[in-house]
Amino acid sequence: MTGIDYSQKIPNNVDLKSDKRLQRALESWQPHFLDWWGAMGPTDYNANDVYLRTAVSVDAAGWAQYGYVKMPDYRWGIFLEPQQADRTIGFGDHFGEAAWQQVPGEYRNWLRRLIVTQADTEPASVEQQRLLGHTAPSLYDLRNLFQVNVEEGRHLWAMVYLLHGYFGKDGREEAEELLERRSGNPDHPRILQTFNEPCEDWLSFLCFTMFTDRDGKFQLLSLAESGFDPLARTCRFMLTEEAHHMFVGQTGVGRVIERTCQVLKDGKDPRAEGAIPMDIIQKYINFWSSSSTDLFGSEVSSNAANFFRAGLKGRAYEERQPEHLAMEGVYNLPTMGPSGITTEEIPLRNAMNEILRDEYVKDNEKGIAYWNRVCERFGNEYRFSLPHRRFHRSVGIYAGRHFDLEGNPIDEATWKANVDRWLPTAADKAYVKSLMKPCYERGKIASWIAPPAKGVNDQPSDFEYVKL
Repeated sequence: MTGIDYSQKIPNNVDLKSDKRLQRALESWQPHFLDWWGAMGPTDYNANDVYLRTAVSVDAAGWAQYGYVKMPDYRWGIFLEPQQADRTIGFGDHFGEAAWQQVPGEYRNWLRRLIVTQADTEPASVEQQRLLGHTAPSLYDLRNLFQVNVEEGRHLWAMVYLLHGYFGKDGREEAEELLERRSGNPDHPRILQTFNEPCEDWLSFLCFTMFTDRDGKFQLLSLAESGFDPLARTCRFMLTEEAHHMFVGQTGVGRVIERTCQVLKDGKDPRAEGAIPMDIIQKYINFWSSSSTDLFGSEVSSNAANFFRAGLKGRAYEERQPEHLAMEGVYNLPTMGPSGITTEEIPLRNAMNEILRDEYVKDNEKGIAYWNRVCERFGNEYRFSLPHRRFHRSVGIYAGRHFDLEGNPIDEATWKANVDRWLPTAADKAYVKSLMKPCYERGKIASWIAPPAKGVNDQPSDFEYVKL
């Protein structure tokens, strides 16, 4: 089923009406979700018409339509890619066996843990970004923020469907808990630390969508390989929507850089012109990229090995791998020894987090190259860089140690002497926040960011993306 049934209370393409028990359970959860959205979603804009895209199909072509909608009326629902006949498990100990249409009992707890962890990130990001609508640099950016928010809400629905549909009472309880945790709450925080970090200005938001949503891309790619077919099909469609979130981040930071380059080319001081200096942009890159790098987990992980062995979570682009059992190979992992960095051979299955992080780092490097081409276009000699994966880590074998931006071990004194050059200071954050003044006049834009290269859905630059 590629089309989506919008005649139902919960839009879906999984024939929900044929399972009355599941339909009642999800319809019972729906008002709780809407209450959460009203309390923790974008503040003060629920009565406004927003030019949003809405999925109408899961076909690759023509899958979405655009139109004005009030966010509480957005048709959140359950969209899975069509089931592939005779699909088999593509990796691990069950390689070549038929993909599971029901949860295998021996892996029930592991699978639920994977789904809940992924699900928890979706409402968390909405909570982190809920106040940003008050300081958007343009109607175009305001609309993009809201598009990201409503789609994160739909991604939550995708995971809640799996919890309700396949995990019984435990799944229903987990679905309720997803609406009760809160980003940054000291007593009841979100599961992963990056999703508890404050996101109080637009440079943070753009870096978040560049780096943290890119982590989401690779987590979804690995789950899209899952032998549990409903999860794989769910994640494949979520990747379609995730691409826009990363576009917002990559092009958004690029526009911040472009504005600063324009000011510098005119021989003016970025601060005097209300732009963001290059070194502050780099510090934000350093913070959000290192925080997001933690999301892949420890470099050596028995959990990751178990998930791979069981056929629950594979490698991104598993079809590109030369073999799919990962029984014999090793991963050469740089580790900290008494005399500095040494290399240790790790069984390949235990290095699955690091293999996924490798792909993530390579993808981030492409974004850095994109930003540096902006500098080149303006004849600016500044070049941005991605900090080494060992820099500023709180998770894994490098946590609790200090490394410079190139990944070299340093002592605490050297760290303290340089940290203000590497990560945003209180003064940096205060300066960026001082620029965060809303600019909602059609066709106008704030002083710290350049206009987009083109509008959404080929609309003109002065289009009324949000009716205020």
